[in-house]
Amino acid sequence: MKLGESGGHEKNFSEINITPFVDVVLVLLVIFMVTAPLMVKNIIDLKLPSSESSDKAQTNTIGIVILKTGNILLEGVLSSPLLIVEKIKTEKIKDSKTQVVITADKDATHGMVIEVIDLVKTAGISNFAFQIEKKDKVK
Repeated sequence: MKLGESGGHEKNFSEINITPFVDVVLVLLVIFMVTAPLMVKNIIDLKLPSSESSDKAQTNTIGIVILKTGNILLEGVLSSPLLIVEKIKTEKIKDSKTQVVITADKDATHGMVIEVIDLVKTAGISNFAFQIEKKDKVK
């Protein structure tokens, strides 16, 4: 009997194994999810106010960005007040400890910041925080 022969029938492999492909795609997805929030700040050109003290955020957070133009981004996507309230309500149902992190450009109007805070409270979240940059101490 010759090598490669098995009873006179040859078996062709006509299926593609996609497991390695799925593994690579999942790794790329994780890398994108980790680096995307870091890239948003640089792309949008935000100037954050600074403070000498800051608090750590909880793990389940919703990010809202207020641009100096008055536009509001929810998780990096341009959104309307209605979409913001619906998203927050949905996340609050999933996890009652959901926190909202509001990032406002230093040149954004006070009225826009108050409007976003009102949207967050209307959606049922009282636990929110502001993202800031830490001030360098002058010696």
